Amino acid sequence: MKFEIFEKEPKTKARAGEITTDHGKIQTPIFMPVGTVGSVKGVNQRDLIDDVKAQIILGNTYHLYLRPGMDTMQKAGGLHKFINWDRPILTDSGGYQVFSLAENRKLKEDGAHFRSHIDGSKHIFTPENIVDIQRIIGADIIMAFDECTPYPCDYDYAKRSMELTHRWLARGLKHFDATEPLYGHKQTFFPIVQGSVFKDLRIESAKTIASHERDGYAIGGLSVGEPVDEMYDMIEVVNEILPEDKPRYLMGVGTPVNILEGIARGIDMFDCVMPTRNGRNGMLFTKEGIINIKNVKWKNDFSPIEENGASFVDTKFSKAYLRHLITSKEILGATIASLHNLSFYLWLVGEARNKILDGSFYSWKNEMVQKLSVRL
Repeated sequence: MKFEIFEKEPKTKARAGEITTDHGKIQTPIFMPVGTVGSVKGVNQRDLIDDVKAQIILGNTYHLYLRPGMDTMQKAGGLHKFINWDRPILTDSGGYQVFSLAENRKLKEDGAHFRSHIDGSKHIFTPENIVDIQRIIGADIIMAFDECTPYPCDYDYAKRSMELTHRWLARGLKHFDATEPLYGHKQTFFPIVQGSVFKDLRIESAKTIASHERDGYAIGGLSVGEPVDEMYDMIEVVNEILPEDKPRYLMGVGTPVNILEGIARGIDMFDCVMPTRNGRNGMLFTKEGIINIKNVKWKNDFSPIEENGASFVDTKFSKAYLRHLITSKEILGATIASLHNLSFYLWLVGEARNKILDGSFYSWKNEMVQKLSVRL
């Protein structure tokens, strides 16, 4: 994998770059739609390319491991062929999903022992078999197995968790370096910074992670309930240490405002289920603010979802029609809302990139943050 930075914005840490993988190029900053089980919920792959303009999508190791399972995945030739997607894919390691199974998992030195949320069957994830599973899935970018600490957690727990994550990382990297991709394209391995909201732990973790000299780095354990100011502080602390010439991925974040503030602090890659999950529930993100399409005020509003919007969705359908579909629980309503939100997120990071390149990101970002916080 190659990463090239084309421009840096002088008043912030924002940068415009490009990641090159064997499945294509990714212009950064970038947002990655989440395709947890090999599907961005309710959205066709064709529409992801033609309308959303997605350059890379994310799959989830935990869910794909359980269904369809690795036997089927390997026989299919990996996730790209299984879902008919010829662009880059990133897989997270399942660490967050195991963390969310608090009642059904035990963390030990060897790995995470857990029961499937589907049928209660017993499984174990280790740093080594997580590499093997992601080799079978075949993503271009794969993640280290880590523990995502909850918020709040005490300092001692966060420190023990971080140290376990570091030991798991060393094992995972050793196994990754000793194995080969299965499908003829290269894979790269991102370590993950942890440490909760404790500055000294984040510094220690970032230094440890950076010492492994990988093609890119991720920041995990944020956007789990902490105040946004603490999240931004941790991003700043970590990005002072992570190499400037490598892409930085902020995992599971977030709102449009979070993304702009992350870009301003030197983040290159984002993912979040918010555009599709919130869209299915009637929340639309627009250039002028947030719309709850279920509100009665939109019942007879026949104007486009968004004037001069990011995709065909915005001008093809009215607010009144989308409200009717959502309140009637029609599947098409969820699809249109998801397409709109995903298109908006990709428009947002693309516009941020343009503003970085022309030197106007700082003022544009400040203006957009004010607009994007408004409830219409």
